[in-house]
Amino acid sequence: MSITSPVSNTSAPTVKGPHGTQCEIDTTTLNPSLSRAELRKQIRLARRSLSTEVQTEASLAAGQRMLEKLSALNAQHVALYLTHDGELATAPLIEALWQQGIHTYVPRLHPFNAGQLLFLHYHADSPMLPNQFGILEPKLDVRAVMPIERLDVVITPLVAFDIKGNRMGMGGGYYDRTLANWHSKGKPLPMGYAHDCQQVTALPCEHWDVPLPFIITPSREWEF
Repeated sequence: MSITSPVSNTSAPTVKGPHGTQCEIDTTTLNPSLSRAELRKQIRLARRSLSTEVQTEASLAAGQRMLEKLSALNAQHVALYLTHDGELATAPLIEALWQQGIHTYVPRLHPFNAGQLLFLHYHADSPMLPNQFGILEPKLDVRAVMPIERLDVVITPLVAFDIKGNRMGMGGGYYDRTLANWHSKGKPLPMGYAHDCQQVTALPCEHWDVPLPFIITPSREWEF
């Protein structure tokens, strides 16, 4: 199945940038000694600089790559994020997964355990509310909660990644906690999803950071 669903994103005019994408900031020239906070700031600005047209093309190209990868893995229960702050849009991918009968799940902040995520079944009629960060999340319904160990794949948002598969998120550590034990258990398989311009040569890492075995971008699949 091909992904054809459109996606809309409001952003600034762009110029030609790195990796074949159109970013106002060349992330390949960022100083590797920058702090994590400054790297986040610069790369978030870069992805927000992408035009609506480029965002649409990127989401369709990456979505098709991800769909093919998930098919090869025979994944039936897939968690993924809802787009925010210039992230690579997931709407076309979600629509395609629904059409294939694959169950999709999205995260919400755990109401009792600070710093933890719950994943709830997501469908077209799921009631959604903004959380404390302004990100839409499903209204809590214990009947819709999917235990993390029963998910096949978790498609993670990220701010930046490097050529070794290291991932930098927004700094809250939610996905690092969620995926801390995935390797020993074999599930769920984490996969990054990002614009090409979010790739840098090297990231400053902490011991709690969870590297990703796969990252999908509009132009390629990275395997580490």
